[in-house]
Amino acid sequence: MKYRIVVLGAGYAGAFAAGNLARRLSPADTDITVVNAEPDFVERMRLHQLAIGQDLAFRKLADVFAGTGVRLRLARVTGVHPERRTVAVTGEDGDGELAYDTLLYALGSSVAHHGVPGVAEYAFDVTGRASALRLRRRLAGLGEGGTVLVVGEGLTGIEAATEFAESRPDLSIALAARGELGAWLSPRARRHLRQAFDRLGITVHEHTGIEAVEPTRALAADGTSIPADVTVWSAGFAVHPIAAASGLEVAGTGQIVVDRTMRSVSHPDVYAAGDCAYAIAENGRPLPMSCASAGYTNMQATAAIIARLTGSKVPTIGLKYHGNHISLGRRDAIFQMVDTDVRSKSWYLGGRTAARLKSGVLKGAAWGIAHPTFGMPKRKRRLATAPEHAGVRAAA
Repeated sequence: MKYRIVVLGAGYAGAFAAGNLARRLSPADTDITVVNAEPDFVERMRLHQLAIGQDLAFRKLADVFAGTGVRLRLARVTGVHPERRTVAVTGEDGDGELAYDTLLYALGSSVAHHGVPGVAEYAFDVTGRASALRLRRRLAGLGEGGTVLVVGEGLTGIEAATEFAESRPDLSIALAARGELGAWLSPRARRHLRQAFDRLGITVHEHTGIEAVEPTRALAADGTSIPADVTVWSAGFAVHPIAAASGLEVAGTGQIVVDRTMRSVSHPDVYAAGDCAYAIAENGRPLPMSCASAGYTNMQATAAIIARLTGSKVPTIGLKYHGNHISLGRRDAIFQMVDTDVRSKSWYLGGRTAARLKSGVLKGAAWGIAHPTFGMPKRKRRLATAPEHAGVRAAA
């Protein structure tokens, strides 16, 4: 019987991880299955572009994993049972269970409503393809002078507001920030950001917490009513409660608590990567939910899985957050470096050069997903012991 590795999720973390595992482990010993609800790889970092009407090409996961030895199961995960080492799924083939010897949990995150009244009923978001397409249809129906309010001054909110304003100058775009716009940026980068907002005609409501969303407006904490034909909620991310419900040890955020190798501290047969992993960076702070963190955590998780299965020393992958790369439409961007304490350095890169760099990062990530076994070694690594003893070995 082959050693069974199941990867939950085929986003930036899961897809890369599955490719790494297939590239380095011998198919004679291992059976790798990826479970994903979507048939395509979705570039989450570009969903604000999809929402405003830009056409994006989506890669079929069946094509991505063709010839790699990775099995694709199109299904939604409904539960994880770590004591039995099984995953419950539902899809076109009905309900079922997948057994595993090692599980890599990479289900990502979705929009966080924070319990604000009206968000679930009336707000839109860009955290998934279905929600981005729903917003796309709504924005397409807005005529000249329509009002759009983006709630949240983080990277998603800034990128959405600037993309919308650049693509649809006929709309009135506003952004509600709980604090100061770009407060975490260096002074020069902050000025660049404000100049971009001014150039694009975006209204900024600083120090404005939104406490309720209604069909045609949002209500601020101070009682101010902000008109909004469309409210786009980008005030943070939340992970699916499946991990917490499974009995895995989770943090207050619902993320799976992992050790330095991305292995669950409560269940050694389970690893986590991406937004759903509560991983402590080298500065002693949790890694933020981001594409960059997905890269670091999936590389560490796959390196640890491969090393433990092949009897090698587990390598340490650097867990550092280097900076923020923020698109400001298609022709402008900011790249802000940070220090080890995640404080902005004085140096930043802005303008078209930063925009080209961001475009290159996005294209590179997409290319890597599309070629999961690129550079595949001629001789893949065999497991250290026979597959039938995999359960005992994984717990070691």
